[in-house]
Amino acid sequence: MAESIVMVHGMWGGPWCWEKFQPFFENKGYQCHVPALRHHDILPGDLPPGQLGTTSLLDYVQDLENYIEKMSEKPIIMGHSMGGLLVQMLAQRNLATKTIMLAPAPPAGIHALSYSVFKCFLSMFSTWGFWKKPHRIPFKTAKFAFLHQLSASQQKEQYNRLVYEAGQAASEIGLWLLDPNKASCVDETKITCPQLIIGASSDRIVPAAVVRKVAAKYHQTADYKEFEKHSHWLIGEDGWELVAEYVAKWIENKS
Repeated sequence: MAESIVMVHGMWGGPWCWEKFQPFFENKGYQCHVPALRHHDILPGDLPPGQLGTTSLLDYVQDLENYIEKMSEKPIIMGHSMGGLLVQMLAQRNLATKTIMLAPAPPAGIHALSYSVFKCFLSMFSTWGFWKKPHRIPFKTAKFAFLHQLSASQQKEQYNRLVYEAGQAASEIGLWLLDPNKASCVDETKITCPQLIIGASSDRIVPAAVVRKVAAKYHQTADYKEFEKHSHWLIGEDGWELVAEYVAKWIENKS
């Protein structure tokens, strides 16, 4: 039976984020599953449900755990950006045979603030009550944060597919010191499966320096790879095939 890969998208995204990786890995014989996070299965132009604002990382993880537990075998789990943090949380629950994190958001305990990160989240964090409101990243900010290596037409095309994100989930990542529930905490001692953590040298929203800290946290189980000349959108920009091929070879070597 072919191994399964569950692919977890990040902030403002949806299953479409994996439109290049999914067929790539299916052509290699894997069964790929691309669930939508809670309240993300809407059309880009739709207003978000009110409950999205107060949706927690813990809600996303519980939904994904329920999804995985219906599968016949434990899968490989792959995540991008916030999806990479959710993968860490799922691995802590012993739900994966292997994990791959592409430009993952950091868990609690890792300081990630820099000028570029501040600029990426200024529009959200400068809105009063952002921690309980849905948020959609402005086009100008998205271009700076993760679409800067795409052409102008590609930037518009990708941006027009983005949906709203949960203010609570974002605050649990960015303001973990103030979170009484410690939602983004991950106990690395509970993770025993092989992990691949990938950073990108031109990433502005989760800089490579931050991803290296994530890899250091899991040094007992994780391999780290950094791709030069790639941005946060390394799953869809030119050269994504090199990233996908590296991941595929890593999975094969760990089998």
